[in-house]
Amino acid sequence: MLALAVWWVYDGLNSKGQLDWVKWEPFFTSSQPYTAYIWPGLQNTLIAATLALVIALPLGAVFGIARLSDHRPVRAVAGAVVEFFRAIPVLILMLFANAAYADFTDISSDVRPLYAVVTGLVLYNASVLAEIVRAGIQSLPRGQTDAAKAIGMRKGQTMRHVLLPQSVTAMLPAIVSQMVVIVKDTALGGAMLSFNELLSSVRPMSANYGANTIASFTVVAVIFVALNFALTSAAGWLERKLRRGRKSTGAVVHAGPDGGLEAVGAGPVKTDAPGTTDDS
Repeated sequence: MLALAVWWVYDGLNSKGQLDWVKWEPFFTSSQPYTAYIWPGLQNTLIAATLALVIALPLGAVFGIARLSDHRPVRAVAGAVVEFFRAIPVLILMLFANAAYADFTDISSDVRPLYAVVTGLVLYNASVLAEIVRAGIQSLPRGQTDAAKAIGMRKGQTMRHVLLPQSVTAMLPAIVSQMVVIVKDTALGGAMLSFNELLSSVRPMSANYGANTIASFTVVAVIFVALNFALTSAAGWLERKLRRGRKSTGAVVHAGPDGGLEAVGAGPVKTDAPGTTDDS
């Protein structure tokens, strides 16, 4: 069945002339398609994805931790915000942001699509990342929190020094998956907001190189695959390094003579004494 499907696709493309060498030649014999179309689009894709991730990740962490707060109003507000933006399609958020920037700000139309794409990506992905953070922290054994309380650590100290460091490794695969989603979702801005990202380079390339639509889509798809593969590989390397670091540390935390905390088998753990005030 697979061979039959491959033959059917090949025969259809070949009969339409999409496999003719003249349509693929520019990508192998000239750098112009890459310098004039693909590279500018790839730059904008990376800029939008990086900005969205840099803003959404800490914002999601804040709301994820807020959903675990001991204060019911804080949990309620954080939960409402997260569920609201998580329920709205990211494309609607981009379109709404674009309209808002056009009506209520003086942002130039040249950069407005970038602002709208980043805003939509941040609002949606921050809510998803908040759930990832919350689930990652809750996946830790209850004994971690109880042990921290037993040696006098406050809630903020427990979160910073015990729960978050240990949950990062558990959260990393889900965070990486969301990073891949962010990179791919930048294409929505090109389709609806005239944002000059990687996928939007297909149209001018196809127009200037003999209607080679299939060839252009194939090259862009390969670049997306390579980009996301590199991202996933880097994250996998980081995850393995973090796991090895946790296994090799072997630190045991206990109460020191001054009421603070000390670590046996590793460097000192600097935290406040149980009697001091913690803003968290």
